[in-house]
Amino acid sequence: MSLNRDSVLLESVRTHRARLRGAFLLGTLSSRRTINDNVKRMIGSLVLAAVVGAGCIGTSFVTNFLAEQAKAKAAQQQQFAPTPSPSAAPSEGTQK
Repeated sequence: MSLNRDSVLLESVRTHRARLRGAFLLGTLSSRRTINDNVKRMIGSLVLAAVVGAGCIGTSFVTNFLAEQAKAKAAQQQQFAPTPSPSAAPSEGTQK
């Protein structure tokens, strides 16, 4: 064995990578890996779709609530607004 620690480390990394490469290339590991990746992607997509849908529903609810509140405020102001009576209006003959 070499006394140089760097060369020992490089050789162990090279051996480890060769073993991993062999494990990935041989056997049915690649098909299992694809299925697992696709399931994870599908679950992630469903979660993302649920979050986006909830955001859209929340935005719609808040927008609708604010619009109804504005309508109610406008109706309330119109109900209590003083309406000019015909007797209070100045006549045409008295204006100069």
